[in-house]
Amino acid sequence: MTDWEITATTVYCEAVDDEVTLIIHRDGTARCTGQQKYAGTNKDKAGLVKKRNQGKGRLAGCSGNDCPIVSRYRDSLIKPQG
Repeated sequence: MTDWEITATTVYCEAVDDEVTLIIHRDGTARCTGQQKYAGTNKDKAGLVKKRNQGKGRLAGCSGNDCPIVSRYRDSLIKPQG
């Protein structure tokens, strides 16, 4: 078991072209601050991501709970030390 309760780190998320904060709890639950701002099918959110990525030659968007960035970071913190 880990010896911390909660940890957070800020990373650059290429999917939304912005910095987001990853928050990981001791029990393994995780969330990203970018999810609330960029995930979902809301037209305003989709427009914001499209505008941020305009001219960069990529289609991107927040993958929400299935985000590989959050999963990799969480797994690196939770994995057994040995």
